[in-house]
Amino acid sequence: MLRNLWIIVALACLFFAPVQAQEKITLTTLDWEPYIGQSLKKQGYVAEIIREVFKRSGYEVEMKFTPWARAVYLAKEGFVDGYFPEYYADEIKAFAMFSDPFQGGPLGFFKQKDRDISFNTLKDLMSYKIGVVRDYINTKEFDQADYLTKEAVNDDLTNLKKLIAGRIHLMVGDQFVGLYLMEKNQLEGRENIEFMMPPLELKDLYLCISRKTPDADKKLAAFNKGLKEITEDGTLKQILTDHGFLKK
Repeated sequence: MLRNLWIIVALACLFFAPVQAQEKITLTTLDWEPYIGQSLKKQGYVAEIIREVFKRSGYEVEMKFTPWARAVYLAKEGFVDGYFPEYYADEIKAFAMFSDPFQGGPLGFFKQKDRDISFNTLKDLMSYKIGVVRDYINTKEFDQADYLTKEAVNDDLTNLKKLIAGRIHLMVGDQFVGLYLMEKNQLEGRENIEFMMPPLELKDLYLCISRKTPDADKKLAAFNKGLKEITEDGTLKQILTDHGFLKK
């Protein structure tokens, strides 16, 4: 009888034992379709990758969508654990640590088709007004080119509207983002906008973990480990295919 009682007690303890909760990691990001966006399926390919990678290491991801400048600021000051998706730039390493890279896209200039604009070096563009997004990293050479006339706005869509209206001569941006936004928003005059080839760079994307985050090294290592796993087991390829970045 006593033996049976102990068995019942042991089973009860096992049944009612609390399930260990996943550790939470809070990240800021932006609407940057088709890579990531609140209205996209699973919030886009980049969001799905971030969640899947951290899930494998026992983390639950909380994503906060904000304007880009605020996304960077909140991570820089340690209000959140990190932010994404970022391009690589040495100056960011002062306040954040970069993950291993994952797939991005071509970065370059958009222009009106009927404008005869070409260049061999960036100095050939000194006479043009160029739209940029505030606090975006582009290329090192372009970002340091103080001799260029740059007009900053809060998002790519605003720049596209300015470009179509002729208020700027060029805008710098991701090819897929620009084309996607013009079609999604059915911008009148979009048929006269083109992406200039070749691109300035083919960009990788990164997660950035704030140096002010507790256990920052541990969280970064967990992400890199998970990213390697989903690359090797085919999950990354499947996610890219599901979101239209790879052909089936």
